[in-house]
Amino acid sequence: MEIKPITAKLSVSGQITPEDVKTIAEQGYRAIICNRPDGEGADQPTFEEIEAAAREVGLDARYIPVATGRVTDADAAAFGAALDELPRPVLGYCRSGMRSATLWSLANADTLATTDILAATKAAGYDMAGVVRRIVNGGKTPTDHADASFDVVIVGAGAAGISVAASLKQRKPGLEVALIDPADIHYYQPGWTMVGGGIFEAPQTARTMGSLIPQGVHWIKAAVAAFEPKDNAVILDGCRVVQYDRLIVCPGLKLDWHKVEGLVDTLGKNGVTSNYRYDLAPYTWELVSKMREGRAIFTQPPMPIKCAGAPQKALYLSADHWFRRGVLKDIDIQFNNAGGVLFGVKDYVPALESYIQKYGATLNFFHNLVAVDGAAKKAWFDVAKPDTPVERVEMSFDMMHVCPPQTAPDFIRVSPLADAAGWVDVDQATLRHKTYDNIWSLGDVMNAPNAKTAAAARIQAPVVAENVIADIRGGSPRAQYDGYGSCPLTVERGKIVLAEFGYGGTLLPSFPKWMIDGTQPSRAAWLLKEKILPPVYWQGMLRGREWMAKPEKVSAG
Repeated sequence: MEIKPITAKLSVSGQITPEDVKTIAEQGYRAIICNRPDGEGADQPTFEEIEAAAREVGLDARYIPVATGRVTDADAAAFGAALDELPRPVLGYCRSGMRSATLWSLANADTLATTDILAATKAAGYDMAGVVRRIVNGGKTPTDHADASFDVVIVGAGAAGISVAASLKQRKPGLEVALIDPADIHYYQPGWTMVGGGIFEAPQTARTMGSLIPQGVHWIKAAVAAFEPKDNAVILDGCRVVQYDRLIVCPGLKLDWHKVEGLVDTLGKNGVTSNYRYDLAPYTWELVSKMREGRAIFTQPPMPIKCAGAPQKALYLSADHWFRRGVLKDIDIQFNNAGGVLFGVKDYVPALESYIQKYGATLNFFHNLVAVDGAAKKAWFDVAKPDTPVERVEMSFDMMHVCPPQTAPDFIRVSPLADAAGWVDVDQATLRHKTYDNIWSLGDVMNAPNAKTAAAARIQAPVVAENVIADIRGGSPRAQYDGYGSCPLTVERGKIVLAEFGYGGTLLPSFPKWMIDGTQPSRAAWLLKEKILPPVYWQGMLRGREWMAKPEKVSAG
């Protein structure tokens, strides 16, 4: 935690933890303002946790959440009002402090000279030049002036973004490429299932972002506020403008924890956990390893979601542990799935159903989690069976593993790049935007009808890189994506059903059947998941080494 004073009344910082709050109070601060929405980061404590810690040491706490890169005048007014009402000095925080500094700048636009705003924020380490341009431009960020420009700009430095940046530099080393992402840490999210199953330790799945950005790629550590594709411009937080010749959009998706009433308040306690968050996956294993009897509920929301098999992977690994410990007979396992099938590709269903039977799990289809009361150990589901009125049912639990509802990020959904459902609108073969021909997209955020998995991004990155380079050279798209995705379904410790498929559920196995028959549980597939795929991810995919991922050429016909 690094606290940066802006005025005698206000300092700002990046994300704080409940453990930091006592130190904040000891340094003389009397109030805290949180400007970061709950659920924005994979390792982020909730405001309720911060507020509870503040209450213990006598600090006031205020929640004024602002979507990353989207500070409105109303947000600034609320921030200014809070500064007037709260005891001072106040500490404002978000992911990096930028939103809090921007809010202060806009809140003081009518009372301070722009030179004073620039000086105060510069001394704290924040560049508010873009915010000042917005102030003098009547509240709108002008895009005719760029703070930076590049041949290719990539939004998002997750698996897709870093991989496509590396693939571009492999093909054209002199290309000026910028990656835009505010995160300090990059996560190997496929490993979180293994953390929740007691196989991996959480730190194995995390690396610093700076250590992974490909050599020669510019890292802009900021959040995107908006797209102006007609001006070939991206607006960042702080109202800075980055222009591009070509744009690649891959910020991932948003885990919408707040869509389930009461969920945010009880995550990480009361037996409620999720392998979809870095800091909660270890809690999954803690609950599983201690459980001897009772009811365990595993939930799956409506599609689309990141790695559709992950909710049931948590079930299988948990049940396998209880089976090995001899306590499975005393545990009532319920799999509450908002959909109507166990898995979307029928070839893999028989093997999965055999494990459901082995573990004695009850399948409850069309059950969508809508509310949780963690302290009371109760959850409510809307049951929407076909041609039947929706019925709300209550279920008690001792442990519940939640897969959260998922949507496109807010700044994507409101952008000109989105389709009617909010996802980036691309051609499913070339991954080029349907409206803007100098924009491409890959990963979880685009609307091609494929499984949203890291394995899909591994195949998509070379396709996009090949087609972007072809476009730079004045040619037509050279590579096409067949919808490949992979979901290693960890049905027990030591065995995996390796689901690999493309558009329309077509099976696309990477290995001959004698080596790995993906429709059957195998130890070879487990070895792949546990020992081989993590190095392939860190040393191969993120470095532009396209092992088993060479792009398929566009057919002449």
